[in-house]
Amino acid sequence: MKITFWISVGIICYTFFVYPAILVLLAGISQFWSDLRFALGRGDRRKFASQGYPLVSMLIAAHNEESVIAEKMQNCRELEYPEDRIEILVGCDGCTDDTVSRIEATRLPNVRVFDYGERSGKPALLNRLVPEARGDILVFSDANTMYAPHSVTSMVRRFRNPQVGAVSGELKLLSHDGQPQAEGAYWRYECFLKILESRLNMMVGANGAIFSIRSSLYRPLPSRTINDDFLIAMRIRDVGKRVVYDPEATAYEETVPIRQEFRRRVRIGSGDLRALRQTWRMLMPTAGTIALSYWSHKICRWLVPFALVSAGVSALALYRDGFYLVCALSGVLLASSGALGYVMESRLRPVRFLHVPCHFFATNLGLMVGFLKDFVGDRSSIWAPTQRVPRGRVSGD
Repeated sequence: MKITFWISVGIICYTFFVYPAILVLLAGISQFWSDLRFALGRGDRRKFASQGYPLVSMLIAAHNEESVIAEKMQNCRELEYPEDRIEILVGCDGCTDDTVSRIEATRLPNVRVFDYGERSGKPALLNRLVPEARGDILVFSDANTMYAPHSVTSMVRRFRNPQVGAVSGELKLLSHDGQPQAEGAYWRYECFLKILESRLNMMVGANGAIFSIRSSLYRPLPSRTINDDFLIAMRIRDVGKRVVYDPEATAYEETVPIRQEFRRRVRIGSGDLRALRQTWRMLMPTAGTIALSYWSHKICRWLVPFALVSAGVSALALYRDGFYLVCALSGVLLASSGALGYVMESRLRPVRFLHVPCHFFATNLGLMVGFLKDFVGDRSSIWAPTQRVPRGRVSGD
């Protein structure tokens, strides 16, 4: 029991504390050598070939999005990118509402609608939509995601570096009345890791709400894919191209009730396990530093829910020792706070001081449930977009 407890605690501590410290150390060393080479006159580290405005294809997967699609089209109209250098491709995946007619009513000259009558799921939809794109750069977006006007331009400029194969932007959440949500500690922590990983060429995954790649690097997705953004990004890493994080490219979505967020986490957990089957080679030492970030930021993070349970159970078994009793009681208190916060937020009566344990509880429980569902064979891949209704217009950041 003691061995189980300390291994579990070790996984948790490594994931949230040790790995970030390693990144800070590596980033400091990398920055030092970069500055030293620059000082010694070994080239211009910022000099990349200019490519003007390459043709961009924005791909939007839509299923029954009548409540937000008109605003999304208006958001596309307001992008600060030459209209003749960007095309908008909307793939309607078995829509049974007025999504198609509302797109056509906007009369955007650079929009093409592909109305697929039968529901096929997002991977199949993207596989059909990408060959229709004419752009050198593919930008993936959701119908309920609103881009800041400069975001596409910001991502495209990163491709001036020929080693960059994909660019992920930053998603920000808005409250129901359109006001920015105060960023929590965990969200800032995740952004911090992405910045460091991007600098060290250790970035794993991407945010599918604001994500772009070179069109030549797209490979058809397996039919049962859920986390398409993660798999696309890891495949690009596998061919030796960089995946970078651009915090200046921002997109906005409305927050969702905690129950919907929990269901989303379950789906992500199931998708993570499927993606692992496709990308396990990136865990080998031969993959380089990306293996370190994959093990640390993904695999260990996926193990945290199970480590929390095993640490709690083993501490309870060792309750006769005062130290383990305190740990067990602390775990019970944390879990109870999270469960209570979840119940209160589900009933639209959130308690401020329970917000953090609530989301920690929902995130880890959802991840565990998703893993278990996929493990026992519940492998539905039909895409059910989370319903958010953005309020207000994004004018910049």
